[in-house]
Amino acid sequence: MKVAFIGDIIGRPGRVHIKKELKRIRENYNIDFVIANGENVSHGFGLTADNANELFKAGIDILTGGNHTWDKKKDILSLLQNSPVLRPHNYPLGVEGTGLKIIEIQNTKIAILNLMGLYGMPQVTNPFLLAQEVVETLHQDGIKHIFVDFHAEATAEKRVMFEILKGKISAICGTHTHIGTDDYEVAEGTFYVTDIGLTGCRDNVIGMDSYVPIKKALTGIGGHFDIPNSCKTIFQLIVVDVDSDGKAIDGMKLKFFSDREPIITKAIIS
Repeated sequence: MKVAFIGDIIGRPGRVHIKKELKRIRENYNIDFVIANGENVSHGFGLTADNANELFKAGIDILTGGNHTWDKKKDILSLLQNSPVLRPHNYPLGVEGTGLKIIEIQNTKIAILNLMGLYGMPQVTNPFLLAQEVVETLHQDGIKHIFVDFHAEATAEKRVMFEILKGKISAICGTHTHIGTDDYEVAEGTFYVTDIGLTGCRDNVIGMDSYVPIKKALTGIGGHFDIPNSCKTIFQLIVVDVDSDGKAIDGMKLKFFSDREPIITKAIIS
């Protein structure tokens, strides 16, 4: 089984690149299921129903969330109730939606778990304790194919989560920073990368127009981040090959550009 992870999709440029490439990529690499982080899909902040449906039609199977999940409140509550859209599972009890979804593919149940870190994030419960609890319950239910989107600011938190879950889940991919890392590896049957990196504009600041970030850096005065009207784009995704026991046996990073040839690199197998 091959499962793909797409990192933070940033606004219209990211959506356009995915619509252009994803169906061909799914076919060429025999991808069975696609997970994507959707918290920045709509104008860079949140997710609307129209944009979610646009991405489902483009070939994404489930959308995960993060600290911007609630930015489009008019749409997100309905999406959490009626669509394959997740929010971090460690929001407090009583918050709408879930961060855990179990889906059957090729007669195999797979679990997608969305968690959010602690540093610099909204109020959430301890993701490390919750991850252990959820994974143990999934194992008791006979589910071995477990894929985690850990949406976190701190690289150390992501690495700690990997060390806790290594050998117990199929893959853990970090999101949120928008900056792709090259530390992808497979260890004890678990694929790991600290951050997949954004899909969207690459010639600015984390997918956003550079004017406001530069102004804040120079003056201390911020403003609203905007998506550029035109830019050079990048589409980044991870592809993980998982065996019948839910163990990752291989993985790779694919980067597609609007202005150059793609780059494909393999994960280190420990």
